[in-house]
Amino acid sequence: MQIHSNIAELREALTRRESIVFVPTMGNLHAGHISLMRQARQYGDTVVASIFVNRLQFGPSEDFDKYPRTFQADCEQLSDAGVDVLFAPTETDLYPEPQQYVVDPPDIQNLLEGEFRPGHFRGVTTVVLKLFNCVQPQAAVFGKKDYQQLMVLRNMTRQLALPITVIGGETVRAADGLALSSRNGYLTAAERAEAPRLYRALTELREHVRNGNREFAQLEQAVVAELVASGWKPDYVAVRQQSDLLAPVSRDAALVVLAAAKLGNTRLIDNIEI
Repeated sequence: MQIHSNIAELREALTRRESIVFVPTMGNLHAGHISLMRQARQYGDTVVASIFVNRLQFGPSEDFDKYPRTFQADCEQLSDAGVDVLFAPTETDLYPEPQQYVVDPPDIQNLLEGEFRPGHFRGVTTVVLKLFNCVQPQAAVFGKKDYQQLMVLRNMTRQLALPITVIGGETVRAADGLALSSRNGYLTAAERAEAPRLYRALTELREHVRNGNREFAQLEQAVVAELVASGWKPDYVAVRQQSDLLAPVSRDAALVVLAAAKLGNTRLIDNIEI
């Protein structure tokens, strides 16, 4: 596996590569990331991963400084997964001057995650567009666990006419249902035992909807009440249309239920398509 931090060197290394598939990450990799790397191989001959903890998408009170950096272990996992090239820029490499030109997504950036993390999606879209320009892939893979992020990036790619196919990778879960996440490492043993409740509650909500219950507000509040009673601090539980993450208006719309809640000091997100 080749490793590059300099943009010019990366571009030179990729000049003669064909059919590039890109998987951006912030490192601290787990089995969910590795499944995306393996899925990427289905869509191209060269798999490029990146590791970059992007300051622009963290709020002032969020965990940028303590976000786990496990570069050596990450490299070993990526190499074992057959990744061809790793782009691992420093902040100076990617932001040699203050990033004054940014991507400003539409109102979807202020819904759900955006309501509780102002500016988050501006930071995500800006860094992803910059990484796209560095790598110049034909396809890119993002996990469905960050469902809103996937939608925002897919829409950005389409509206800016980027010649890149955005692919959604299925969420990888532990045996007890907890969605794998780098932030799971923050959980205490007791919190880790409690954490699967979020997935179980969303699964129950999904079954109610599948059985014809359209009282979405009541279903959402029931999940919120269950989480609060078990010591969680929910930000939102929401049944939305998959197409635009707005409240359902058509009985035929494909739906998704999304949630974010703090368990102790750790904020967990999850979603299930209906």
